Amino acid sequence: MDDVDAIQAQIARNLLTSGDWVTARLDGVLYLEKAPLTYWIIAVFFKVFGVHDWVARIPFALSVMALAWLTAAFGTWAFGRRAGLYAGLCMGTCVGLFLFTRILIPDVMLTFTITLALWAFLRALDEEEPHPRLWAFLMAASLGTGLLLKSLVALAFPIAAGVIYLFLTKQFFLGRTWQRLRPMSGLLILLLIAAPWHILATLRNPPYFSFSLHSGPGEYHGFLWFYFINEQLLRFLNLRYPRDYNTVPRLWFWLFHFLWLFPWSVYFPTVAKLSYKPLDREGKTRLLALCWTGFILVFFTFSTTQEYYSMPCYPALALLLGSAMAIGGDWIRRGTRVLCAIAILAAIATFGIFVAVRHVPAPGDISQALGHHPSAYTLSLGHMMDLTFDSFAYLRLPLVVASIAFLAGALGTFRWLGQRAFLSAALMMVVFFHAARLALVVFDPFLGSRPLAEAILRSPPGTLINDRGYYSFSSVTFYSNRDALILNGHYFNLEYGSYAPNAPDVFIDDARFKRLWTESQRYYLLAYAERLGEFEKSVGREHLTVVAASGGKLVLTNHPLEAAGLTTRSP
Repeated sequence: MDDVDAIQAQIARNLLTSGDWVTARLDGVLYLEKAPLTYWIIAVFFKVFGVHDWVARIPFALSVMALAWLTAAFGTWAFGRRAGLYAGLCMGTCVGLFLFTRILIPDVMLTFTITLALWAFLRALDEEEPHPRLWAFLMAASLGTGLLLKSLVALAFPIAAGVIYLFLTKQFFLGRTWQRLRPMSGLLILLLIAAPWHILATLRNPPYFSFSLHSGPGEYHGFLWFYFINEQLLRFLNLRYPRDYNTVPRLWFWLFHFLWLFPWSVYFPTVAKLSYKPLDREGKTRLLALCWTGFILVFFTFSTTQEYYSMPCYPALALLLGSAMAIGGDWIRRGTRVLCAIAILAAIATFGIFVAVRHVPAPGDISQALGHHPSAYTLSLGHMMDLTFDSFAYLRLPLVVASIAFLAGALGTFRWLGQRAFLSAALMMVVFFHAARLALVVFDPFLGSRPLAEAILRSPPGTLINDRGYYSFSSVTFYSNRDALILNGHYFNLEYGSYAPNAPDVFIDDARFKRLWTESQRYYLLAYAERLGEFEKSVGREHLTVVAASGGKLVLTNHPLEAAGLTTRSP
């Protein structure tokens, strides 16, 4: 898909082709804002299996399975096999984990390292644990790995949760606690894992030290300032420049967790009735999970946040839910009945929409029926605002599959209680996720630009020009493996790197675009269809040839293609 999905994959490819595994680059411009481990992992898979879109997704698919297994193993150790199974089901089949792993972001890997670190923390403190030293070292290794995945939050979340837990259990000032956690040895392990890249990135991207709390157009302070002060401190304070993000309203950020943990969120009331007294392994784990969840949610209450930022607390909530589901009781039975009612309503709604749109025409691709709300696209679910009634005509098959999923879930949760009902709910979500995958296939022309890239690859060689930013057509760059000039897009993620010494001159304005477009060299312009009229006024209709159109986007070229044996059409 366009935007961050293709960006991550293209940066990983650039590591391979350039041989520089320290400094990430995009379109030749320094890209200093993210930790490198995600790129390294994708690049290794590219090296082994070749550069393909499906290869880029393998590490994330493996991470999802590993996280579900880890949550189940943690729950089994803490509460027993049945609770562990339920915790793993909650983790593996919740809406949030599925939704936020459709794009190549490192949060699922970060969540794995945080979960492993906190399990290792409890294991190291457990008096019955025969190998506390190994678990303490594993905790440190997890923290170091997380630091290479998403910087300081990978340390802040587990360390804060652990410190709060130690204070609540009155272990913080006990010498025995620190003997078992081995903080000095752990710090050495953490530094051995994470320090080399940070040092090399700083040395290769000077200046080395800058403590300014302000940045703006034309200012470049090197890697260390941008990565730590701008990306960590100023982002937390909502003062980061350039501002290429939005934030979810605080109330919605909290309430959305009923959706992210669905269907298991119907059992949230039972979590309040659990015992959090740290008298045994179960109570200690519940208390740690409470500290873990609480700190993350409070942290993002006072910071800028996206919908998926709280993913690291999903395993904690899954552990609490799994523990409550294993205990059972009236509130679990009531939750199952609520889930049954929701599934019935969802089945009626999805099938009703299918019936309503069954005769609605669906020409071309779904982009023709969608609305456009660009101001919402800085949020992860912003494109949901684009759905219209007519757009559901393109989603008939996903609607039918979703109806079947909800009907099966309704029948299972109506007929059974306990484990069979939980398994029915998990099966409902698996089938529903398949419906969602089918829907993503329908949305592909709108969310991605692969047909445009394929048209360019069939055409004579030429230079790409992206209209208004790199991200909007980033999948073209990936599939065509070509860099691009950027027309009137000197903003957002590539702006800071463009001010670095010897940065490539890839940003062009209207005047330079007009000069290039009238040259003998061939150029391909990637633009949204609604911008066509503006380009006709700018360079003349006779100088625009449509190479391909898909998803409301166009590829235009400045010279006819008939000589190459290709069919073209005028705007």
